[in-house]
Amino acid sequence: MIVVTGATGNVGRALVERLVVEGQPVRAVSRDPKRAALPPGAEVNHLESDGLFEGASKLFLHVQATGDRTDSVLDRARVGGVRHVVMLSSGIIQEGADETHPIHIRHARAEQLVRDSGMEWTFLRPNAFSANAFQWAPQIRQGDAVHGPFAGAVSAPIHEDDIAAVAERSLLDAGHEGAVHRLTGPAATTNAEQVAAIGQALGRELTYVETPVGEAEATLFPHMPRQMVRALLKSFAAMVGTDPEITSTVEKLTGRPARTFAEWAEDHRADFAA
Repeated sequence: MIVVTGATGNVGRALVERLVVEGQPVRAVSRDPKRAALPPGAEVNHLESDGLFEGASKLFLHVQATGDRTDSVLDRARVGGVRHVVMLSSGIIQEGADETHPIHIRHARAEQLVRDSGMEWTFLRPNAFSANAFQWAPQIRQGDAVHGPFAGAVSAPIHEDDIAAVAERSLLDAGHEGAVHRLTGPAATTNAEQVAAIGQALGRELTYVETPVGEAEATLFPHMPRQMVRALLKSFAAMVGTDPEITSTVEKLTGRPARTFAEWAEDHRADFAA
């Protein structure tokens, strides 16, 4: 049995679907099991369910889903018989990184909890997610211009299903214990180019209109603490005109190349349609 936290998120849902197709027993964790809409082959439980780890040997840990309960989740997993934790961490954790960044702090602490748990571990450290482009969906549904800062910010965004594919192999194949897998998409692309790719998938010509950083701070990610938003904007500013890290990890571990942002846009065309 494999327990998957964050099972209704972008990566978690893709992972659950993959494991069910493989015929693996899966226990998916959701805040609202009745509305999770996961494949019929998956059990769906609350995080605090008494039998969550009964009979389980592996755990996919999504820190955003477990939050300040990560330490207790790990304790329960170990007591329940889990032997291997595959954690969705962050590419921000690397040599020379800003260790005061809120995202670094959250994931570094969680990684340490996993290391200290006594269970085997594998860390997945993706950089930019292609799914970050969902932030532009409301504007794209309303018109042909996306307003935002840092049109020239460069990243190599990764498809969430490519992350799920690496997680699947890390859970099912031997030899990933103690490994750190850095994950990226296959090519560099700017924010403006991403918007254009979404437009191409929709059969429309979309443009990215640069806006002042102060305006973005007031409106970007409205449900996120402003301190976090300011940290993200600082990170985005540092990405303008840079050469992003690009790894071949997805192809090495899954046997097929990571998908481009244009392929991701095609896969999610319906999410941007008016």
